[in-house]
Amino acid sequence: MMSLLAQVDIGKYFKIGSEGIGSKAGYSSIGAFISTVLPNVYVIAGIILFFLFLFGGFSIITSAGDPEKQKQGQQTLTAAVLGFVLVFASYWIIQIIEILTGVEIFAPNI
Repeated sequence: MMSLLAQVDIGKYFKIGSEGIGSKAGYSSIGAFISTVLPNVYVIAGIILFFLFLFGGFSIITSAGDPEKQKQGQQTLTAAVLGFVLVFASYWIIQIIEILTGVEIFAPNI
């Protein structure tokens, strides 16, 4: 019988090692592990940022004159913007470190 499910190596698409999630091969160093995990951290931070913007905006829109709920929504949006600035700054700091040291952080040699 023919299988209707697609077989996709999610490790290849989520950058979880050179052979995917099920591989038994380890990382050559702690740097290779960090270089593999770090791009995924940025993706997760972006998703969290998106939902914080949605939640904060929704709280402000639905506050209906309640100043406490509006203040909570503004605090959520402020936290989201500050988080974005921190993630953006950390990305560029890593880029500067790559240029200064010549070590490729986002392109690991596993």
